[in-house]
Amino acid sequence: MEATTIKDIARICGVGVSTVSRAINDHPDISNETKALIMKAIKEHNYIPNNSARNLKRLESNTIAVLIKGITNSFFNSMLKVFENEIQKKKYSFLLHRVEEHENELDVALQLEKEKRLKGIVFLGGYFIHSEEKLRQMKVPFVLCTGGISDKVDKNNSSYVMVDDLQESYRMVDYLCKLGHKRIAIITAPIDDESIGKLRLQGYKQALKDNNITIDDTLIRYIEDDNLDTFSMKYGYEAAKELLESGTDFTSIFAISDSMAVGACKAIFEKGKSIPEDYSVAGYDGMDVTFYYQPSITTIKQPVSEMAEETIRILFDLIEGNKQGEGKIFDAELVVGQSTRSLAKL
Repeated sequence: MEATTIKDIARICGVGVSTVSRAINDHPDISNETKALIMKAIKEHNYIPNNSARNLKRLESNTIAVLIKGITNSFFNSMLKVFENEIQKKKYSFLLHRVEEHENELDVALQLEKEKRLKGIVFLGGYFIHSEEKLRQMKVPFVLCTGGISDKVDKNNSSYVMVDDLQESYRMVDYLCKLGHKRIAIITAPIDDESIGKLRLQGYKQALKDNNITIDDTLIRYIEDDNLDTFSMKYGYEAAKELLESGTDFTSIFAISDSMAVGACKAIFEKGKSIPEDYSVAGYDGMDVTFYYQPSITTIKQPVSEMAEETIRILFDLIEGNKQGEGKIFDAELVVGQSTRSLAKL
């Protein structure tokens, strides 16, 4: 599919190229009706304007962009170091771009691709729900890393590196169930989240069902606040604090990230309670903080370095034309810390 040009938009609207340009740049010497017509055509035909005429003349750069969704999640820090080192080894430039939680990462990527003349893109985090038709608009190789892939995406034609978030979340909750916990709370992303939060919540629910435990919506906790970053310690703290103050009966908390788990621990301690004597706490990611925290936190450890290195290997294979597409799902590891205990004797 050929990319839509400014000439195409002008032809569709029956106006000159200069009129389209004035509409895009919000010039006052154009009627509201004409501007509305042009902007509607731009949206319907997925036209992405260049920021400046110079972009049309610029040659491709040797730049790899990493688009990160959830930049406050400390889990990504180690990955970014590997990305930067591996990209620079290849004599390419490294560009890090933050994607806000409610932004469409593909729209952001298409804009960057055109502005920066990228050679490749890594999507870090998020949940890929885009149609094949829209994906075909991408003109450069890309790899999805640590994010979920929707069933709408043909995995045979997409490149991705991840763990199975649903299955690994299931493993952690099943572990808590086997310890005798029946009232397991989860601190998760807002209910409209379409990222890894959705998959980890699904794993939580499936594990409860398979252990014959009824799902209680009062134990599914999240914060609806656009100013609060989902995968942060503060988010975990606020969610756990609300849970504790609600008087809801529970014996353990599964937080869908280690940062959230640390925040939840602080809320428990502030309430005058102990971990794991009063409440067990488990996280997800395998960040260093889980080992050094007191008590050490039971978590799902992802193979961060291996995943990052594999992502860059696949991306450069695509750039060099060696492969059409490749996917890799890594196994994670359940690391038992001091923050969980068995209720079998109670």
